[in-house]
Order: sequence, then C-alpha cells, then structure tokens
Amino acid sequence: MENKKAKSIIESILFSAGRDVKVNELMSALEMSSEEIIGLVDSMKLEYEKEERGIQIINVEGSYQLCTKKENYEYLYPIFDKRNKPNLSQAAMETLAIIAYNPRITRAEIESIRGVNSDGTIYKLLDYELIEDAGKADAPGKPTTYRTTKEFLRMFGLESLEDLPELPKYKLDENQQIVIDDLMDANNNQEIIENKEAPMPEREDEVNTNKIVESEQ
Repeated sequence: MENKKAKSIIESILFSAGRDVKVNELMSALEMSSEEIIGLVDSMKLEYEKEERGIQIINVEGSYQLCTKKENYEYLYPIFDKRNKPNLSQAAMETLAIIAYNPRITRAEIESIRGVNSDGTIYKLLDYELIEDAGKADAPGKPTTYRTTKEFLRMFGLESLEDLPELPKYKLDENQQIVIDDLMDANNNQEIIENKEAPMPEREDEVNTNKIVESEQ
C-alpha cells in the first residue's frame, strides 16, 4: 500500500474513532508492522505542523488520537457548549498536581499536604474525569486511592506521567509517595529563609562621613 493511501486511512480512523486508538488496532486495520505505523504517524505529525493545520495527532500512553490544536481552543468554546470546558480553580490545580505526582494517593494524604478539606475538589476532578478511583489502599479502613486519567494527559498535552516536570528530590516511602513531613519541613525552611531580614543599607550621610574620615587618615 502506498504511504499516501495509508496516511489517508489512518486519518479517517482517528477522526471517526473520536478516542485514542492503539497502535495494534492500526496494525490490524492496515496490515502493517508497528514500525511502519509509527513511521507513518510521525510523518503525518510533521506534515500537520508544517502546513499549520488546525488538527494534530497526540500520543496518549502508546496510543494515538486526532484532536484540535491547543492554540485554537479559545475559538472553539464559543461554538460548543462552554460547560464542556473544565473550570479548574487554584484548589483543583493543586489537588490535581498532588495526585499526578503521587499516583494511588488517598484523600487523607492529599488533605495532609494541602492542609484543608479536599472532598469538594476531588468530586469536581472526578466529574471532569481528570482523576479516577485507583483501588483501595493497604491501610486501616481501606481508603480509596486516586490517580490521573488519560483525559488529564490529553488536557495538558502529555504522553505519560513521565513527561511531568521534575520535582525537587524528597524522600519517598515504601509506596513511592512523598514523605509529607519532609515536604512540610522543606516548606518551613524556605519560609524561614524568605523571612530573614536583609541588612539595612547605609544611609547616604553615613557613607559621606566614612569617606571624610578615610581621607583625613
């Protein structure tokens, strides 16, 4: 099959699916190897970018999805229902970041880091499908744990959680969660540093007096 025809088929599949499509699904449809599919999709990405198209192909955990360019979002929402656009508050962004960096974290652990009740914020993120139930923690009461979803990756243009910006190095516990005490200590130390008074600058008359004394000596 010619590359031009294969790209046309891939574009049709991604457009019609309206979801992320796995590489093996494309392999089955086009009867091609994974290397051929990946090469074709990479070529399509470059063509879209070069032609400044209004659509793009993104990677989502080893799958592909056809979507609109982020730069054009502000022009789309007046046309479509604005309720589809997540309205994330500062509290929601904080909670989302904590969950993204700490998969399988409990509500109590989130609240320990933020210092405030987070029930409403968690429900909002669940409603937006940016986080999901990740099972029960091996702890008293078997509390529910949370993790981010593919919708989170799509919204922030990430292929996987490995693409998140690197955090400062804090101690991790046996579950690979940030040790909360270390995080709080680091924040407290930073506040102490920031609150230290800077030395008062010399007044202009004092500077002039010092210069006179030095010249007389």
